[in-house]
Amino acid sequence: MTDLLWYQYALIGLIFAWSGFVRTSLGFGGAVLALPFLLLVVNEPLVFLPIIAIHLLIFSSWIAWRGHRQVQQAGAGTTSPESNIDWGYLSSALKIMIIPKLIGVVGLLTLPAQVMTSIIFGIVIIYAIGYVLNKPFKSNNKYLDYVLLALGGYVSGTSLIGAPLIVAVFATHVAKEQLRDTLFVLWFILVVIKMISFLTAGVDLQLIHQLWLLPCAFIGHLAGEKAHRYMLKADTGLFFRVLGAVLIVVSVVGLIHPPA
Repeated sequence: MTDLLWYQYALIGLIFAWSGFVRTSLGFGGAVLALPFLLLVVNEPLVFLPIIAIHLLIFSSWIAWRGHRQVQQAGAGTTSPESNIDWGYLSSALKIMIIPKLIGVVGLLTLPAQVMTSIIFGIVIIYAIGYVLNKPFKSNNKYLDYVLLALGGYVSGTSLIGAPLIVAVFATHVAKEQLRDTLFVLWFILVVIKMISFLTAGVDLQLIHQLWLLPCAFIGHLAGEKAHRYMLKADTGLFFRVLGAVLIVVSVVGLIHPPA
């Protein structure tokens, strides 16, 4: 990520702030709702995915740990305070997802950048249509759960944007008060696998750009904390419909006129 113009760096910083905001406010989507915009600035998924992965490791572990501490403090004086993480279902889901996840990782590291970019835009369009129609992915069938978890693991392996598929299943099996932190632990585990593959393949982790992009994501994180508290009480349907429409436009533009 060199030889960019000043406004391109500014756009990248704003997009990473947006990513931090989405990740913290929703509990997922920091990658799927930011990557299409990033690819319109620089059409290189392997430039941004390591940065997104490191951000996920930092913020997911931080938020999950804060949730654990809050549960411990709230349960002080009791014999067994309830955990903020559903470890049982998390373990069961990982058994389904791990093999597709590894297959997806191999696909990311072998497919040409342009092919991977087209796949990412196509997946985002599918998600966005669900947002516009206010019909996000949902699952109430055991076998459909398996399919969505496996597909979500594969997509997560290719591009870290499998969250909507995975959330569709977790939301029906994990208690609402445990869902957000359980997902963050899952993201941490999946990203660790991704990071190992990056290191093994010698992918540039763009560590120098973490020096200025991590603060951008942190600003978004702070705004996301406030938005999360508000969204627990408000109807967010309009937000998702507008966001879905924007994502469709961006993805179609990216597919028709991919950035150089």
